[in-house]
Amino acid sequence: MQRLLSPPLKALMGSPCLRLLVPRAAPRAQCGCSCGISRPLRPGQYSTVSEVALQAGRGTVSLPSKAAERVVGRWLLVCSGTVAGAVILGGVTRLTESGLSMVDWHLIKEMKPPTNQEEWEAEFQKYQQFPEFKILNHDMTLAEFKFIWYMEYSHRMWGRLVGLVYILPAAYFWRKGWLSRAMKGRVLALCGLVCFQGLLGWYMVKSGLEEKPDSHDIPRVSQYRLAAHLGSALVLYCASLWTSLSLLLPQHKLLSPRFKSLLATYWAVQLPETRQLLWLRRFAHGTAGLVFLTALSGAFVAGLDAGLVYNSFPKMGESWIPEDLFTFSPILRNVFENPTMVQFDHRILGITSVTAITALYFLSRRIPLPRRTKVAAATLLALAYTQAGLGISTLLMYVPTPLAATHQSGSLALLSVALWLMNELRRVPK
Repeated sequence: MQRLLSPPLKALMGSPCLRLLVPRAAPRAQCGCSCGISRPLRPGQYSTVSEVALQAGRGTVSLPSKAAERVVGRWLLVCSGTVAGAVILGGVTRLTESGLSMVDWHLIKEMKPPTNQEEWEAEFQKYQQFPEFKILNHDMTLAEFKFIWYMEYSHRMWGRLVGLVYILPAAYFWRKGWLSRAMKGRVLALCGLVCFQGLLGWYMVKSGLEEKPDSHDIPRVSQYRLAAHLGSALVLYCASLWTSLSLLLPQHKLLSPRFKSLLATYWAVQLPETRQLLWLRRFAHGTAGLVFLTALSGAFVAGLDAGLVYNSFPKMGESWIPEDLFTFSPILRNVFENPTMVQFDHRILGITSVTAITALYFLSRRIPLPRRTKVAAATLLALAYTQAGLGISTLLMYVPTPLAATHQSGSLALLSVALWLMNELRRVPK
């Protein structure tokens, strides 16, 4: 039998990566001869989650292996971290009103910052031709301009780093054959969304550079484009983190039938495949969607500077519902363009999110769940109340930059733990 194996095949079968995929050898058949025929393998006998197909007459192994899946999962975890950094840095850029300091966009050319006084003067003169300088910053010095320029420059360079972190490893893993067919489609979508993010960011900045002769308001980017830019970043972050968790988190151990019976008797519920668990999973999905929507509504708050109106809580001024809630016509415009309504909506969504997370936590306590799942539910509850406290403090203190940036970062943390809990609930053993 050994003479039938060619040297290349022997070398392939001896590689460490492939040994991770090959199932343990079955006991040899007791046939009374030295032929060494192995018994056929039973279904489910493979040692990894990856598919290993053994066809009649020949053995074929489909990559990626378990080890390759872990590498891809860690890569996507790093990718989601870089996206989180871009979101946080973008929030700080918005809070310091630095986003309109770079008035043109070049993929390669702008990567080199000004290096001498003459180049800085030229860059400053370009900025002086646009509405933000003319209306808001007409007395700005060159030193002050350098600060906001470097803030925006850092955000743009970080965006390019995000693109490299996605695209270069993706090409490498694709070439190595570590991506399954389904994963290839997902990775292509993620890389495409990264490129779209860059274009959408410049499209957003352009809205703040346009001359508006009939308006004397403070120049700012369109809140619609800002929400689209943030929303696509959150989708990219959630998709990357979800895929990473799906690849990295181990399955929960199966419970023995006797232990299931004891727990069911103690808790007076049927274990895993119960209506309670299925309903809890759906409720967790809805709660995560609510957290996402609340974070997205923050883009309208930032875009309209709505955090600077009605700096009181729980009432807005002297009333629960302010009088100027519906000043725009048609009424639907108030939802997206009236700062009072935008802040009111963000408050309601925040309170609803905290309420839903609290209910989700107490519902999870009524069902026997693995320890890791319980930790995720408790962490989500703690973060929800911390985030609410940060939001209220930011409002009452008239939006100080450090506190507001922390509040924005908290929304990402909250969304991350919500995704973690969702992933844990779908892994509860049947």
